[in-house]
Amino acid sequence: MFRTGPRNLITDVAGLRVGNASDAKLKSGVTTVLCDEPAVGGVQILGGAPGTRETDLLEPHNSVETVHAVVLSGGSAFGLDGASGVQAALRERGVGFEVGGFRVPIVPAAILFDLRNGGDKHWGRYPPYRDLGYEAAQTASADFQLGTIGAGTGALTAGLKGGLGSASTMLESGVTVGALAAVNPTGSVTIGQSRYFWAAPFEIGDEFGGLGYPSPMPGDSRRIALKYRDKSMAGETRSGSNTTIAIIATDAVLTKAAAKRLAISAHDGFVRAIWPTHTPADGDLVFALATGMSGIELTADAAIHLYAAAGATMARAISRGVFAATPAENDLFPVWSSRRI
Repeated sequence: MFRTGPRNLITDVAGLRVGNASDAKLKSGVTTVLCDEPAVGGVQILGGAPGTRETDLLEPHNSVETVHAVVLSGGSAFGLDGASGVQAALRERGVGFEVGGFRVPIVPAAILFDLRNGGDKHWGRYPPYRDLGYEAAQTASADFQLGTIGAGTGALTAGLKGGLGSASTMLESGVTVGALAAVNPTGSVTIGQSRYFWAAPFEIGDEFGGLGYPSPMPGDSRRIALKYRDKSMAGETRSGSNTTIAIIATDAVLTKAAAKRLAISAHDGFVRAIWPTHTPADGDLVFALATGMSGIELTADAAIHLYAAAGATMARAISRGVFAATPAENDLFPVWSSRRI
């Protein structure tokens, strides 16, 4: 039986800290996961419109085994500057991969599209994401907020505000799995126009409302709800205008190939929590981190439980991000807590 870690956050995985920086006027922000020690990394991209940095490096056949941080950012392609800010903060601390006497922090990153969300994007010559990334790195800790913060500040779903979500699971093997997601999909995380989450079967306690599934299912449960198909933005669903970006992490000892497999399995959580997902208009991506701090090398049977938990934990993190969203000035969509049906 699954149970959460003490925080029910990705930081229940030993060796990880999370920092957030937000700009309320911009309606955007940056989230970073810092690794206390270099962690084995992986990635899987299944959306049709990704925006990324250093993802090729994470493939199992490439040389660098570990990373020092991972960044999730708003701002579309402009937001990739957030990784430069995190990299600068780590360099100041002497953190990095040593090459010819220099230390180079390895900081993969992914972005979501939140340019059209009611925020002021007239930032002048240079976008603010490098500074936001630096700030996020400076504030990283084991405890952090969910909802309208960091990369989730300006996130939207089909009909509701999105947000930053996280969850954790402790397994009988002694291994911990944690997920972090910036939830900004084309599709919906709730069933039709109801308050019920698609991920309800995986909920632990009442971490995102405890509502379960509706009975009977609402008549619009099979309707494909798209973010920009409301009357004010009809026809605005376009490639690259959405995306859920996430990190799945564990303290198990994994190879680089096994970390990629963990990222693949975590995409099952997207399928369980979002309808539809992995569309041509989404850049859906999952990074994987394996800190190895438990010292546990999994048997074949225990690995199955790890990969199952990856999907379930990710589904919960996605739901918690929407559940925790809070209202702000000039919002285009309401928050989940305002929905009454």
